[in-house]
Amino acid sequence: MAKYRTPLRYPGGKQKLTPFVLELIIANGMEGCQYVEPYAGGAGVAMQLLIDGHVKNVHLNDSSYHIYAFWHSILNNTEKFCNQISKSLLNIDEWKKHREVVRHPSEHSIFDVGFSTFYLNRTNRSGVLTGGVIGGLSQEGKWKIDARFPHSELINRIELIASKKDSIFVYNKDAEVFFAENVIAFPEDTFMYCDPPYFDKASGLYLNYYKPEDHERIANTIQTIDNIKWIVSYDGVENILSYYKNRKKFLYQLQYNVAKVYKGNEVFIFSDDMVIPRDSGLNYISHALKNNPQVFEARI
Repeated sequence: MAKYRTPLRYPGGKQKLTPFVLELIIANGMEGCQYVEPYAGGAGVAMQLLIDGHVKNVHLNDSSYHIYAFWHSILNNTEKFCNQISKSLLNIDEWKKHREVVRHPSEHSIFDVGFSTFYLNRTNRSGVLTGGVIGGLSQEGKWKIDARFPHSELINRIELIASKKDSIFVYNKDAEVFFAENVIAFPEDTFMYCDPPYFDKASGLYLNYYKPEDHERIANTIQTIDNIKWIVSYDGVENILSYYKNRKKFLYQLQYNVAKVYKGNEVFIFSDDMVIPRDSGLNYISHALKNNPQVFEARI
């Protein structure tokens, strides 16, 4: 399960947590279920679960038109997208062209927006669309613009995902609209993983981010969902812990890379009916479970 399936690099991407998400799915007798991500981003967990055959289909929503354009394009124009990767020049002049497309999406086709989003994601620091090019405009850094752009590997990932296109549904909705219009209608055999933008430092990581009052409103909305099982992951700050104070949850430490490796507290939050395994194949999750026995109670 270690192989990366998503073609996107994403700040705080959670693909490393796929084994635990799968353990939750199995513990709840839900292998072969429908899987939903209201904040899809790079959709690393979703792609891993689908390609490895653990879920029957995935529903990916992202409020960012740029991210939606990427997913739409690789599913509906796969050959053209892969051909463009093959021909991609990795230099500052080309990077600037794609930056302009990302800055002015309304002036370009959905395919061009999707490809330029992908290009900047693979050539910018930490995959952040506004993060600046790897190596700087002078290309004098240790790492250069091509450091995270392995053409053949990226084409292989996209072609594999596209082979599952009949099982992938993409949406470009505000998360609250997606909850109200789509999630409420999903059948009981649906597993939803919500990974909202971080509470801290989000404005420097995402084009679309929340203010504190937005996080609180989303927390209230998620906690009204009772037709399906759900989990939420967040940075483990006091505000988030307060918004979900009546839910089963535990803190853990996850390393991710945003300019440098950062080891910070994260929190997992669970719907009331979620069965939580008492151990995990991920050492840091196993440690957190053993140090938070209250998570196995009916409610915290």
